[in-house]
Amino acid sequence: MTSDLRAQFIRFSVQAGILRFGEFRTKAGRLSPYFFNAGLFSDGALLGQLAEFYAQTLIAAEREGQIAFDMLFGPAYKGITLASATAVALARGGRNVSFAFNRKEAKDHGEGGTLIGAPLAGRVVIVDDVISAGTSVRESVELIRAHGAEPVAVIIALDRQERSGDAERIGERSASQEVAQRYGIPVIAIASLDDLLAYLSVAGAEDAPHRDRVAAYRGRYGEAPAR
Repeated sequence: MTSDLRAQFIRFSVQAGILRFGEFRTKAGRLSPYFFNAGLFSDGALLGQLAEFYAQTLIAAEREGQIAFDMLFGPAYKGITLASATAVALARGGRNVSFAFNRKEAKDHGEGGTLIGAPLAGRVVIVDDVISAGTSVRESVELIRAHGAEPVAVIIALDRQERSGDAERIGERSASQEVAQRYGIPVIAIASLDDLLAYLSVAGAEDAPHRDRVAAYRGRYGEAPAR
């Protein structure tokens, strides 16, 4: 993916108030100097722009030979909207792919089962907002494989590049690294914590002061740089 696309996404997220700076307590009990709330992509214009970033990132990954894909899968619940909107954005750009999503509980009437949309087949990209515990990825991979299809990647909006654990106990790998190692598929992010730091390095007076705090957080909890 191009650095320009990643920078555009960070700038878009900050301007839309999706990516905020301050002091935020994470589920792991860490005090984070930034917070990315994908739930705030909550109107048509913002969702449409977000979907374009997902679509462009997927196309770039395919063009660069990182992945090849036939369809999208959105894990309940946020992934449902993201996969649907991304499929629309891809079709608008000339790449029409099918998509499917799951429900949390199986129905015994109507179409029944847990799977909705196109039949899972071929090479499938899992579309979600972030990866934390990796539970939705595990469930998605199992569901896709159970239907005879092949999960080939997970795409997320922002990779925090943060190692597992809590405020004091720090794991060896980030959630994305765990997924890649456990399932043998890449995690593709529209942007990452490194891209956020790059943005803050050239940001205006309002955002630039946050860089040192974000860099310190990256230094303490961030994953090891790729070799």
